[in-house]
Amino acid sequence: MTIRPYVFDKMKNKALIFGDVIALTIITIIGFATHGETGLSFLPRMLTTLIPLLISWFLLAPWFGLFDSQITFQARSLWRAPLAMLLAAPLTTTLRAILLSESSIPIFTLVLGITSALGLLIWRALWVWIRRSKAAPTSSRRETRSES
Repeated sequence: MTIRPYVFDKMKNKALIFGDVIALTIITIIGFATHGETGLSFLPRMLTTLIPLLISWFLLAPWFGLFDSQITFQARSLWRAPLAMLLAAPLTTTLRAILLSESSIPIFTLVLGITSALGLLIWRALWVWIRRSKAAPTSSRRETRSES
């Protein structure tokens, strides 16, 4: 089995990429909200978490085939997104620590990894369901025509 990263300029799933960004943004906002930090004054601090999170995600996700339409269409491949996110979490918190000139806290890495993995799993499962529901009417029409 040859492992090759999926090249970004060949990505056709702009909606999937946009959904990943939205999902990770929502997760970041929820994370800050749990600490009572939701005002606009916290936006710069949120960005010091969100930007490294997005960088880490988009660096690792292609290696797991998470932008390959043959993989993202299959429910049995949903495990790839949480695994990629769990592996991206240490890079995220390291980049964040560099931005803030602080140390990386292991429990934060764990919580960020688990919550982001869960959020991406929910989003990617929704993506599979949407894609399958759009594809289903086409295949059922073919079956109806062939039975006639």
